[in-house]
Amino acid sequence: MSVSARPRLALVGDRGNHDEPSHPKIDAMREQWDLTTQWIPTTDIHDTSLLQGFDGIWVVPGAPYFNQKGVHTAVRYARENGLPFLGTCGGFFSALIEHAQNVLHLPEAEGVDEDPERLMPLVTPLKCSFRGEKAPLKVKEDTLLASIYGTTEVEEIFHCDYGLTDTFMDAASQGSLQISAWDVDGAPRALEITGHPFFMGSLFQPELSSAPGSEHEILKAFLAAVRAKAGFAAAASH
Repeated sequence: MSVSARPRLALVGDRGNHDEPSHPKIDAMREQWDLTTQWIPTTDIHDTSLLQGFDGIWVVPGAPYFNQKGVHTAVRYARENGLPFLGTCGGFFSALIEHAQNVLHLPEAEGVDEDPERLMPLVTPLKCSFRGEKAPLKVKEDTLLASIYGTTEVEEIFHCDYGLTDTFMDAASQGSLQISAWDVDGAPRALEITGHPFFMGSLFQPELSSAPGSEHEILKAFLAAVRAKAGFAAAASH
């Protein structure tokens, strides 16, 4: 690929769904990125055709999505093709469930992308709800997330009221998928896939503590991975 071509990043999600506060933040930041970004509504994803030609995929917050099966198609496409992937809030759950369904073949994950009601037995309210507030996290040593932070003790902004049951979380985080951060109650709050160029999900939302030209370290690392995938040399920062 020519170094003059701009890398392409797919923003998979339902823009404006649930008045999600991250969407305006993302729109403001992407105006200044040296990438071509495109929103792809979940209802438009019926196969992988719309995803081809992108150098990275971000499943943005806004669950429940209008088309969960489309979200899983995007997650799987990134996972199987080595595309840099980021999933925040609902994207975290989608990455976990897709892996449980298509890699581990867990019975409780079968069919949840086509029938959202099958997900309900796996959902549990968070013990503590941090609506737009910061909460402490413990990061696993020797993970990509730890290398990005440079520490194992951080605070991040949450905007979610629910999680998945501990039993399902434990069963789903097997093989190449590992949990990389936990909250004070010991509940998983971030994941990554080893052996992949960049595959990360977080229940917390790094975009909410970002601004144009001042992106969160996770976003910086993700965008750098997208550029690297495209063979693109990032423009010098000003």
